[in-house]
Amino acid sequence: MLNNRTFLLLVALITLCAKSWSQPGQAVKVVQSSQHKKVDIFIGGRLFTSFLYPDSLEKPVLYPLNADNGTAVTRGFPLNPQPGDPTDHPHHIGLWFNYENLNGLDFWNNSYAIPQVRKHLYGWIRNTHVLKISSGKIGLLIYESSWTNEQKDIILQETTRFTFSGSVGRRVINRTTTLKAIQKAIFTDVKDGLLGLRIAHQLQMPDSTRKPVPDSIPTGNYLSSTGATGNKVWGTRASWCKVFGKMGADSVSIAIIDHPANPNYPGFWHARGYGLFAINPLGEKVFTNGKSAKNLSLNKDESVTFKYQIIINNGKQTPAAYQLNRQAAQFAAKL
Repeated sequence: MLNNRTFLLLVALITLCAKSWSQPGQAVKVVQSSQHKKVDIFIGGRLFTSFLYPDSLEKPVLYPLNADNGTAVTRGFPLNPQPGDPTDHPHHIGLWFNYENLNGLDFWNNSYAIPQVRKHLYGWIRNTHVLKISSGKIGLLIYESSWTNEQKDIILQETTRFTFSGSVGRRVINRTTTLKAIQKAIFTDVKDGLLGLRIAHQLQMPDSTRKPVPDSIPTGNYLSSTGATGNKVWGTRASWCKVFGKMGADSVSIAIIDHPANPNYPGFWHARGYGLFAINPLGEKVFTNGKSAKNLSLNKDESVTFKYQIIINNGKQTPAAYQLNRQAAQFAAKL
């Protein structure tokens, strides 16, 4: 049984957590630069992230992602390498959305590192048009892109709606992406997809096989809504997952929340100790050791929608499981 002093300390801690979770919102400013093919998102007067869609990238990305204290929680390489950055997987840039096998084309692994003679095996997300931006308590960005082959034949038309918000120690992204088939589109069941994030090397797991430089020790770990931790998260289904660790003096976490309206909910977590943090609802075969498969098929003019929420926290501690459960329930209620 708890004594009075311990009980009061517990109540104070819960109250403190609740207050830190519900701080007043900060102003969001969304600024487009058509010349540089980017949209900058500022929260509380500081750069949170940039939506980048230059012709030099094979897909549009949000890069970097910064916590409220200004710390970049995404890897710098390859766009802006930082000391200690691993240099594997050059296609892992910030936060992205694509898939490894659409009509036989690999959208996931395409990057500058692919030899030109093999580029015909890969796909691009091109022709990005910013349809709408707005600033205020919540920032808004809506864009449209085409998923194409090397010859620029369109397979899918993508429309994505981002909202951005933040408070002291907290940043939130809501992403809704609708894919409309311009021709018959088959997402063959594979491992690499769908929403991906490459975390900063400080958030890698300490036992990762891809070690950063010795003076930058990784402290990261994973936790899912089912209670799975570390490497045991990989390949499991869960309504949310977070990666957390120390960056400087702060505890930092990134949580991704799945939505019940998504196909094959809850998705499978493709969470790796070396720094890939992804959710893939369409990779059922590899994650179930071949027991079942999910080959999503869209006929011409059919569409599918995916919704995700990304939450970045920094401070004395990261959100507890009960807080993320509550946040997931609130997100689920937004149909």
